[in-house]
Amino acid sequence: MVSTSKLANRVGPADSRLGVAHRIAARRPQMSAAMDKIAGLLLEHPTAPLNLSITELAEQAGTSAATVTRFCRAIGYAGYVPLRVGVAADVGRGDTSESWHTDIGRAFDPDDSAGEVLRALLDTHSRSLEATAESIDLDQLTRIAARISKCEHVDIYGIGGSGGMANEMAMRLYRIGINVHAWTEVHLGLTSAAIQDGRSVAIGISNTGRTHETVQMLSQAKSTGALTVALTNRSDSPLAGLADEHLRTAAPDEYLQPDELSAKHSQLFVLDLLYVLVAQQNFARTTTKLAASAMAVSPHRRLLRRPPASATSNPTTLPPAPGRKPRKDPAHA
Repeated sequence: MVSTSKLANRVGPADSRLGVAHRIAARRPQMSAAMDKIAGLLLEHPTAPLNLSITELAEQAGTSAATVTRFCRAIGYAGYVPLRVGVAADVGRGDTSESWHTDIGRAFDPDDSAGEVLRALLDTHSRSLEATAESIDLDQLTRIAARISKCEHVDIYGIGGSGGMANEMAMRLYRIGINVHAWTEVHLGLTSAAIQDGRSVAIGISNTGRTHETVQMLSQAKSTGALTVALTNRSDSPLAGLADEHLRTAAPDEYLQPDELSAKHSQLFVLDLLYVLVAQQNFARTTTKLAASAMAVSPHRRLLRRPPASATSNPTTLPPAPGRKPRKDPAHA
């Protein structure tokens, strides 16, 4: 058995034979207290770098991004990206069944029939929506809807898959007369957030509540005096912690990755409910705007008229049956 000290001497930037866990074990005795926190986190959650940005990993470990970079170099990687590549390689070398359960979910097996997968998915999504419904504070949601209905501007922030939810909500609110923008790019989002004020509402969407860019944008909006709302499934997340109002969603742990469709269904459920409550706040405006937009697009929804029968009929001859001579169409004889 190779001792830890001998193993440490063998670990270097060019040595790709050792996995991440072995590198950490080799260097841990020489690590500072801050780096030791990162080591402990990665040994307990080996695939964390695949799901977290360098900033998110630093927050989880209670250190800084700079310390994470130094940690990567200490175990023989040039930076955080090479570390993630190393973790991915370790997962690839691991047990294929465990890999499946990590990436796809423990509710599913590789040899499940299509019917079993369907029932498992239906159960997962149903439980996700039910858990979300049970956690909703209707008084809180009604209060937020009233603010949105009367505010001068709404900003909605989301990155990646949550950006799709932000765009969807913005489109709905815009159709009923709300001045709203969705921002899925941090520079543009920060620019907008900086010019909000106490008459604005800002909504940040992130399933984990740890998406750094979304936290930044919502924090910037909060500094201007805007009412801030977080839509996330983690009450202890940075996004929920900084927001004035936290709307909680639910996504079963056994299903896929945190950013998958069960989470999206819960997000859309809450946003849909919020949209209807906003629409109720000013019924006259809502119906007028919806009618106007429906009328504007109605010409593009009309069915094509059927062409006249004469345009489709053959004015000359009918196709002959095999072995028979062509005959004239009686209507044109």
